Amino acid sequence: MAKVIVLGGCGAVGSVAVKTLAAHAAVSKVVIGDLRQQLAVELAAEIGDEKVSALKVDVLDRENLRAAMRGCDLVLNCTGPFYRFVKPILRAVIEAKLAYVDVCDDVDVTSEILAMDQDAKRAGITALIGMGSSPGVTNILALMAARNMLDETESIDIYHAHGGEPVEGEGVIGHRFHCMTIDVPIYLDGELKTVKFFEPEGIALQEEVDFYRLGEKIRVYPYPHPEQLTLPNYIKVKRVTNKGTVLPAAYYELTKDLCRLGLASREPIEVKGQSVVPYDFAVAYIIKQRERILKESQFGSQRGATKVVVAGRKNDKPQTYVFNLASENQALGEGTGIPAAMGVILMLKGKISKKGVLPPEACVDPLDFLALLPEVMPIEKGGKSFDGVVVESIDHTGQVTRLDV
Repeated sequence: MAKVIVLGGCGAVGSVAVKTLAAHAAVSKVVIGDLRQQLAVELAAEIGDEKVSALKVDVLDRENLRAAMRGCDLVLNCTGPFYRFVKPILRAVIEAKLAYVDVCDDVDVTSEILAMDQDAKRAGITALIGMGSSPGVTNILALMAARNMLDETESIDIYHAHGGEPVEGEGVIGHRFHCMTIDVPIYLDGELKTVKFFEPEGIALQEEVDFYRLGEKIRVYPYPHPEQLTLPNYIKVKRVTNKGTVLPAAYYELTKDLCRLGLASREPIEVKGQSVVPYDFAVAYIIKQRERILKESQFGSQRGATKVVVAGRKNDKPQTYVFNLASENQALGEGTGIPAAMGVILMLKGKISKKGVLPPEACVDPLDFLALLPEVMPIEKGGKSFDGVVVESIDHTGQVTRLDV
């Protein structure tokens, strides 16, 4: 039994993680740590479990953060955007010598927190980073295929799409702007390279993908997620790519257009005698227009899907495995928050014990992860919720066979 604090516990991802942890016997207390104290109190009341409490936490106030973590056994960090918040939080966690899990999906800062590995080892702690959907589940499924299903691994291609969440805040939109403006890593021909989202080499990587239960020919775009950076360190492979989108398409197009026009800039400009930050305007405009787009497109309830395609050789013949995860009533919050909570539970159960700052493929056993899945996520085979992991095998003749996992 352990006490866990969830930083950013009121957000779309953090709130799901809080509810998942509160429902599991491995956790004795869950603290919702968030700057928005009233929302934290309301969430705790909604859950209605005496093991859940609320606490106002400013993660950029070092002393406030240290006080909030005191007495806890593990810190789950769901506070985005991670390029801004993850480093000071992880430093504080290492100083406090606490176990740690996060859902960091910003590739640039991932390199910087991986550099804290020796500090974490000296503190004797495990810091599991990027334990969401992508990165997170994608890393674990890729590892499973490479370790347990193929003799040689040649390529890992990751795809994700989601949309229709009840709310989206500045952190989520800021992350998308960040993804469109930084260099996008791709691992090609055994080398790490980068492309620009809006330039020809980035545009050339766009493709249309069929997602299980989500739809066909959905256009996806190169994403600067950490898998391309970390997977080649643990799996011998020639190619790792990551592509995704947000639905409906018109909503993602709006975000792209504003970013391409320079409205993601944080440099103030003068407008009729007033100082206006383009970024602030763009975020507010996107949030306002989102409701109109969802309504006009008749999008319906939230939904999401992730697809991991791992190709290589088995018995000296070409072999591909396709891992599909999809839900018609769950999306970003559940897809990221539940795996994060699973990382916490696996750590509390002693299934993750390696010390240092580690991506999922470095310390999470895929079989342990899959065994835990039914405990935290009701699976309705063929229903309208979550089918579990649907795996397709494509052999050297092109024959497709569905496997039971």
